[in-house]
Amino acid sequence: MPGDHIVLELPEELRSELKEPLGPIYTDAEQLLGDATLPIVAVGDIVTYHLLAAGHTPAVALVDERTKRTDVEESVREAVVDESPFEETIAVENPPGTLTDGLLTALQSALEREPAATTLIVVEGEEDLAALPAVLAVAEGASVVYGQPDEGMVLVSADEAARERVRSLLERMDGSHRSVLDAFEG
Repeated sequence: MPGDHIVLELPEELRSELKEPLGPIYTDAEQLLGDATLPIVAVGDIVTYHLLAAGHTPAVALVDERTKRTDVEESVREAVVDESPFEETIAVENPPGTLTDGLLTALQSALEREPAATTLIVVEGEEDLAALPAVLAVAEGASVVYGQPDEGMVLVSADEAARERVRSLLERMDGSHRSVLDAFEG
């Protein structure tokens, strides 16, 4: 996929900090949905699968058909990708530990689409870091949900505290953090 060059890369020293969840952890999708504010951006195959199983199609979902570095189960791939309830699907490349311009552009355009259509972004590579720009990209108070391996689903309300923490993380990544901050906050 042409044009998917790396904009930001996660330095080794930030990896441990990213293990700290940006919000409360849920193991029950229905309880999470009761506490979430729409629209919801879901990051991860298992998170998306659980939200769909609970009867909610996220406004935007980013998946890579993998979980914990292995392929997702066939039933998850079928429910999320093959039999996708999303109105639109976009494919992008995004190597592990990075954010590419392709992923960032797809996220931004999916959230700006009028009328709002649900969008599945299928990532060749890894979508894990997409939760960070998603917190900046969604409307004030909207929700971002991502997976916390072996723990559950993290619900992030895009309030000023969450956005400030995300800004701090993005500013310490290698690459053009200013262009990402400007694009998603401008």
